[in-house]
Amino acid sequence: MASLLAPLLGAFKIPDLRRKIIITAVVIVIYRIAAHIPVGGVDLAALKSLFESNQFLGLLDIFSGGTLGNFSIISLGLNPYINASIIMQLLTMVFPSLEALSKEGEFGRQKINQYTRYLTVPLAVLQSVGMFTLLKNQGIVPQAIPLSILAIIVAMTAGTIFAMWLGELITEYGVGNGISLLIFAGIVAQAPVAFTQTISIADQQQILNLLLFGALGLAITAGIVFINEGRRQIMVQYARRFLGGREVGGSSTYLPLRVNQAGVIPIIFAVSLVLIPSFAGQYLSSVNQPMLQSVGRWFLTYFTVNSWAYNLTYFILVIGFTYFYTAVVFNPGKISEEIKKSGAFIPGIRPGTATAAYLNYILLRITLAGAVFLGLVAILPSIVSQMTGVTTLAIGGTGLLIVVSVILDTAKQFESRLVERNYERFLT
Repeated sequence: MASLLAPLLGAFKIPDLRRKIIITAVVIVIYRIAAHIPVGGVDLAALKSLFESNQFLGLLDIFSGGTLGNFSIISLGLNPYINASIIMQLLTMVFPSLEALSKEGEFGRQKINQYTRYLTVPLAVLQSVGMFTLLKNQGIVPQAIPLSILAIIVAMTAGTIFAMWLGELITEYGVGNGISLLIFAGIVAQAPVAFTQTISIADQQQILNLLLFGALGLAITAGIVFINEGRRQIMVQYARRFLGGREVGGSSTYLPLRVNQAGVIPIIFAVSLVLIPSFAGQYLSSVNQPMLQSVGRWFLTYFTVNSWAYNLTYFILVIGFTYFYTAVVFNPGKISEEIKKSGAFIPGIRPGTATAAYLNYILLRITLAGAVFLGLVAILPSIVSQMTGVTTLAIGGTGLLIVVSVILDTAKQFESRLVERNYERFLT
């Protein structure tokens, strides 16, 4: 335990890292405080009863970190921002002007981030209207006067913008990815509640099922670490050159290709989209149009949290987003050009186009293994919960993926900062 805490204790002795850690902790605390500030004009008792009786809403509440259960000002969480990020990345691949902007380094990334923030606002308004309509049809919102409607929509939209700002504060001034850390904090905050509920209703048979669930959780955690740390090492050889009468080069290194290049992002994207049919079903089933009601009932019948359609769609979305995000973050053509410019080559592969094709071939194969693993891990706890009857921990797969991946990514960033600090001290 002392060896595990040594890097953290050592970091507190470094002013810069200590400041980053404190900023990250303070922002997370502020986010969790905001999660308990309710929006006015809502019957919280009826809302709690609704979430306890509806499995889909209960799952959504756990994923949002409990912000929906008490209808807090950040009850929409970061979903509008995540959806805006998905849309902007799709538009970047469709419109050449945005693609050119994304290649302009730090300036291009800042502009695209700014466009993402702008797009988040109308998406937050749209989701606020949908959430208000759903609660109104359930009798949760007693007053439907225009002023109260406007107040709820403005409060929920402002809460999303506030949460987005907190996430960007962590990314810029703290340690780790701010959006991922806030989602991580929400899931971890709800874990004790879900565990307590499970234990309180468990009988002797349920305890055996819980042990099975726990063993599965440990196996999944080990698998996540194994896949996230998995690398395919591609040898890169540097050509021999003569500079100033001396022979330089001739050395070799390795280009590590990660099995899971996308990290936790595919899971977050997939969850944001796979919940849309259930949410649409909740809304459409309560409208006055018979045709729309039938569509809503169909969604509620075939897209429940544990249905085969839900799990299959979730599985396919995870695989699709893994490939999509890998294509965004890793460009074989650009890597091959950089290898060629540095006077290096992959043994047995011609520089340029052939190198890009080879890297793309390797990347497609190893990404398939990582994508299928992530998809199976995402749906496996849902399947096991149906077999064991432990339904209160149905979020386990998604939550475990996000928690473990965020911890690993944050730990790597933390370690890299420590190494960077040590190099600076050595050079000075």
